Amino acid sequence: MPKGPALGRPATYEDLQRVPDHLVAEIVDGELHVTPRPALRHALAGSSLGDELVSPFQKGRGGPGGWWILFEPELHLASDILVPDLAGWRRQRLQAVPDEAFLTLPPDWVAEILSPSTARLDRVQKLTIYARERIPHVWLLDPATEVLEVLVLEQGRWVVHATFGANEAVRAVPFDAIEIDLAQVWGDREAGR
Repeated sequence: MPKGPALGRPATYEDLQRVPDHLVAEIVDGELHVTPRPALRHALAGSSLGDELVSPFQKGRGGPGGWWILFEPELHLASDILVPDLAGWRRQRLQAVPDEAFLTLPPDWVAEILSPSTARLDRVQKLTIYARERIPHVWLLDPATEVLEVLVLEQGRWVVHATFGANEAVRAVPFDAIEIDLAQVWGDREAGR
């Protein structure tokens, strides 16, 4: 699938809509980026992290509540269309999830699960857009190396707030009200063990 320059013009939403559903399509800096669905280890990390966060932060079970956590939401941010692996909005900013195909309100937190095919895009171009949109927290998870990087936006620049690895139990902003077992996120430990 061609990217923006191969189209001879900036990519449009119509170009994105023509991409088959089994692929992930984003428009970043006018270029259409098309990638296959994530590998299973990538998907496991995303769904496991979401599971760790949804119950206490979205449903309020054993945690403070007050958030909407969405898997692969489509974000229309200025002329860019992004699909982060996970994103969260504080309910004081997004009182209800609209019945729409996408959101234009930047989230309060984004998690990108790195893979060889998307790491450069996630780390370079998408982080620049997230900073431009003043998203205060980004987590970068790398299932291959079992590393979680917690980034905080300070004066328009990303600062590494913390880095966690392997099987650590962590408290990471903005979800530091609970402890997250990274072994569960990576799939290295069965629940309840």
